[in-house]
Amino acid sequence: MRRLAALSAIALICGGLACAAQAHATPDAATELKAGSDLTRQGLLREAIPHLLSARRGGADEYASSVNLAICYVGTGSYQDAAAILDGLRSAGHNTATVNNLRMQAYLGEGLAPQAIQAFEQAASQSPKDEKLYDYAADACNDHRDYELGLRMVGRGLAELPDSARLHYERAMFLAELDRLAEAKPEFARAAALAPRSYIGYLARIQDALYDDRYPEAIRLLRQGIQIGDGDSRLLSLLGAVLLRQGAAPGTPEFAEAQAALEKSAAARPDDSATQIALGKLYLAGGRPADAVDHLEIGRRRQPDNPEVYANLAHAYLRLGRRDKARECQRELLRLSAEKQR
Repeated sequence: MRRLAALSAIALICGGLACAAQAHATPDAATELKAGSDLTRQGLLREAIPHLLSARRGGADEYASSVNLAICYVGTGSYQDAAAILDGLRSAGHNTATVNNLRMQAYLGEGLAPQAIQAFEQAASQSPKDEKLYDYAADACNDHRDYELGLRMVGRGLAELPDSARLHYERAMFLAELDRLAEAKPEFARAAALAPRSYIGYLARIQDALYDDRYPEAIRLLRQGIQIGDGDSRLLSLLGAVLLRQGAAPGTPEFAEAQAALEKSAAARPDDSATQIALGKLYLAGGRPADAVDHLEIGRRRQPDNPEVYANLAHAYLRLGRRDKARECQRELLRLSAEKQR
């Protein structure tokens, strides 16, 4: 998920607080807080959690340790735990834009849209010109496939920041996902025009090409953007997925390129669901079902309602002779299909 990088950016803010807090905590708690904060900033969220729990028990700074822990819980899908911590912070007087931003993400993860909207409005009122706030909201809505809500939140951001290339790009993506491509295309063009040589500018041109099925152009732009942007992990992930979609087969240079791109992206963003799912599919195609299961299960934890995950997991488990697990995935796939038809 793209939001992992955003969550780690919030942790950078709290990193300074961690240092200031050491004078008020036991030496062990201060050490644990620093270790947890550092791991959070690196995107190693699961590894950070035990350190941050130890820091809180040892009396480390409540705000720094709790915000970092909430980031880790949101980033690893433990939304109820995150919401409980954040609501406690808010009740204790820490009613900040950062806390409300994270509350919004936690509530979205729990499927509590009204509470998420309320938290978002509070954060936006506290920090109306903060582009990252609206970007975090867009990422959260995208992760949970609530495209209408994402469009609404990005619209609030564009009212404050009408020349934000990133927000025009996010608006284009939501419109495209809602099958409003005629409205999306001018937004892609606007984002590219506002930031022609940036990461967002490349993404806008790439996605515009992909929605038009101009795959060779998209691949060319992806390779160019990666070269200029020093191998950005999201562009690497997208390149791998597009090459697979275009039929890259084991033993071909394109398959090797897709594998290298996805493995590098997964190493940089281990909790990104799209990358993990794409890498799982690649390993399955390459005759490595055990490796495929490892990555697809990460994808399932992050996207439990994604039919693509279960279809590929069922295939992988069958290849491993795990018929019980394959049947479990097939049942979940049927359940999701039935829900979609309602």
